[in-house]
Formats: sequence, C-alpha cells, structure tokens
Amino acid sequence: MAKTMTTSETNETVSFLARRWKRFALVMTLFAVGVFLFLVLNVALGSVNIPFPDTIKAIFGGHSSQSAFDSIIWQLRLPRAFGALLSGSALAVAGLLLQVFFRNPIVDPFILGVSSGATFMVAIAMLGSYLLGATVVSSLTLSMASFVGAVLVMLVALAVASKVRDIITLLVIGLMTGYVVSALSSFLIAFAQSENVHRFVIWTMGSFSGFRWEYVQWLAIASIPLMTGCYLMSKQLNAFLLGENYARSSMGVNVKVFRYLIIFLSCALTAIVTAFAGPVAFIGLAVPHLARLSLGTSDNRILIPVSILGGAMLTSLCDLLARMLFAPVELPVSATTAIFGAPMVIFFLIKGKTAI
Repeated sequence: MAKTMTTSETNETVSFLARRWKRFALVMTLFAVGVFLFLVLNVALGSVNIPFPDTIKAIFGGHSSQSAFDSIIWQLRLPRAFGALLSGSALAVAGLLLQVFFRNPIVDPFILGVSSGATFMVAIAMLGSYLLGATVVSSLTLSMASFVGAVLVMLVALAVASKVRDIITLLVIGLMTGYVVSALSSFLIAFAQSENVHRFVIWTMGSFSGFRWEYVQWLAIASIPLMTGCYLMSKQLNAFLLGENYARSSMGVNVKVFRYLIIFLSCALTAIVTAFAGPVAFIGLAVPHLARLSLGTSDNRILIPVSILGGAMLTSLCDLLARMLFAPVELPVSATTAIFGAPMVIFFLIKGKTAI
C-alpha cells in the first residue's frame, strides 16, 4: 500500500514549495530591475551622455521630435539596447535546452556547429565577394548569409538526430561538423587580403552595433514564439532530465519527436541571433548556471523565465561595457561576455554547482 503523508510531512512540503516560489519571485524581481536598469544605462550613456529624465521620457513617452537627443535615442541606442535584450534571452534559453538535452553543464548553443555554419556563409558572402571585386557587402546580405548557414547546419543536426540515438554520439558529430565548417572558413581567409579579413574577424566576435528597428522586429517575431514554445515544454523537459524511459513512461512523451523539437528550438534561437549579431559567446553557457544557482533548483518551469531575464540582463551589461570601457574604441561583445562568463563557469565547476 502507498504510504500516506502525515500532517507534519504535508506541512513541510507546503512550506518548502512556498519558500521556493517566494525565492523565484524575488529572483525574478531582481533580474527584472536589472534588465530595466541596464536598458536605461545603454540608452543614456555613450559618446553623448543623455540626461536620465530625457532617457526615461523617450522610453516611456514615445518618439518626440522636440527632443535634441531624439535621433540618437530612436535611431541608434534603443534598437541596439532592445536587440541586446532579445538576443541574450534567446541564447540563454537555447543554452538551457541543450544542457538539459545532453545532461551536460558545459554545453552551449553553438555546440552543434550552428555558429560555424553561419560563419562559413558569412565568409563566402564577405570574403568571396571581395575576391570577385565587390567593394561593399551590405549588413542585410551578411545577416541573410549567416541565417542560411546556421539553418543548413541545423538541418544536418536534425538529420543526424534521426539516425543516431546516443546523445553523446550526436554531440561529437556536432563538434566535428563545426570543425570541418570552420576549416572551410579558414581556407577563404587564407586567400583573402588582410584588410578584408579584418571586418570578417570583427564579425566573428559578435556585435550589436548597427542594429536597426527592422532587425529588432524580425528578432522579436522569431524569438518570442520560440521561447514561448520552450516554456510550454517545461514539464516534459523536467521528465527528460530523469531519462528518456522515464519521460516516455511517466509523461507519455514521444521521445523521438521531442529530441527533434529540442534541437530545432535551440538551433533556431541561436540562428536568428547569430544572423543579426554574429556569434555571441558564453551567454548560453553561463546564464543557465546563474539561474540554477540563484534558484537552487533544476525545475525548468522556473528556470526558463529566470534565464530569459538573466540572459537579457547579462547581455545588456556586457554590451554597455563593450561600448564604454575603452570609448571611443568599441570592443566585440564576445570579449566582454567572455570576461564575465568564463570566470563564472570556472567558479561553478570548482564549487560543484554544475549539476543539471
């Protein structure tokens, strides 16, 4: 016979759940405040410092041609700030999905070669065009080339997943695919002129510079539904953590379809960000750990919302530092994300806080 819980045990369970949700509410509030704070700072600070009252008025009051800072706020800083927020959220969720899928705490969104595929297509579009005599390659062309390359590698990953059941084998094949595609990019670099390589190398380190409102719109249209879909899978992800057999028997999860879905969602989120910002490192690796440490749980029902806010907050902070640390020289955003991300992951590994 099943053991009946005593009143004391029931009270302890209720108390534990109450503490967990209280902690969740506190962390969500702190991260939301951080997101808003860094949004304001990204708009206010720069080569031209904008007074905070004008910044707040612009964010909440809308477009106003009477403001002397109108063009700076609305054409340059706000699109970039919102692009960083959305990109960080998408990468954090993609990293969380893949860490659950591989049950590996040091997996990031680029583990399946999506970044390498995007980089190779950008190398073709940028360096190949220069070799053919073109002098200018538009940002939109580079974004489209990046997205196509990322999607092609995603399709390869999905095809491999249909043939391989062992997730470790899939992980190794993804790594090998990335290495091969990176080698092809290196061939193009070897034949390109040094001045043409410089822009390409800068792109490979990621940047939110030049973000326009249409980029923000496309990013939002693509990423928000995908992140919503990830949240709707939270219960199945929790079951998947305990093994495919458990997910199949306890939740009735179609494991084969679910595997495809995780790979598709994570790769699609990574692809859309890489298309507009280039490869942005460490966010997808570090933020899920930050969320687990803050909440003390592996429950994806609360990890995903916290990762969304944490990714937005950390990426916004790193973009601000990339602009301000050595102004007027702007650092690649991956340089600042690595400064924060790498020590954070090392700390978690040493402290043993990396369990999924």
